[in-house]
Amino acid sequence: MRVGVLHPGEMGASVAASLLAGDHQVAWSSAGRSAHSRTRAAALQEFPQLDDLAAWAEVLISVCPPASALAQAQAVRACAFEGFYVDANAIAPATAVEISQLMGAAYVDGGIIGPPAWRAGTTRLYLSGPHAATVAGWFQGGALEAIALPHAADNGVAASALKMAYAAYTKGHSALLLAVNALAQSSGVLESLRTEWAQSLPGLSQRSEATAEAISAKAWRFAGEMEQISATFAECGLPAEFHSAAAELYARLSEFKDQPPASLDRLLEALVHVDNSGS
Repeated sequence: MRVGVLHPGEMGASVAASLLAGDHQVAWSSAGRSAHSRTRAAALQEFPQLDDLAAWAEVLISVCPPASALAQAQAVRACAFEGFYVDANAIAPATAVEISQLMGAAYVDGGIIGPPAWRAGTTRLYLSGPHAATVAGWFQGGALEAIALPHAADNGVAASALKMAYAAYTKGHSALLLAVNALAQSSGVLESLRTEWAQSLPGLSQRSEATAEAISAKAWRFAGEMEQISATFAECGLPAEFHSAAAELYARLSEFKDQPPASLDRLLEALVHVDNSGS
């Protein structure tokens, strides 16, 4: 297959590598992309503009920040692309339905769980919709495991629903842990909390440090994902405010975008706004 990947970020580059391992032709569009993207895409065929890539590709796979997923699909639609469109972004089922209405019958819903897929057994691409099994077959031979979910009366967006449920806990839990640390620091009881944790919840201080270092550089992207999760909860008649708050917390960490891993202390400084003006 001739497959275009939109775009080769950390995850997208690993998706492209799995497709290359399956002997597909894989390409990208370099317009407006960073030097880091160009480095990650060194093994891919390059097209200067999206419409050039869309004219060549039989398949386009979208792997971009969740907040950009709909705009990306709209840009592809404007190119009159007629092939398979796989949206593998962390988006709410309602957003996935909106994109499917743009792209038509060749739309395939996807959701990735796990880190960038450089080792087998770490990462899964869940797929849903009438063509899910077809797309899953394209990934044989690569590190990324593609799984077609059973086709049911779900408007073809079960993969997005699964991703939202999974990330609601994993990234929501990380946000809660950071928020608790920030609350304790702001209240002047962080060291006392750590002492209590050492007795009643051993390992939680170390987990806080590890969480900060693991998510600091990509927290900016999690903000949009939390908004999509919040919308999913609301759509299901469940309280949505927890993940709305998580979105705001992650947005406060945007200064660490693409930076080396930051310590918990640095993240707490960014999260806790102290007014020293005396007003």
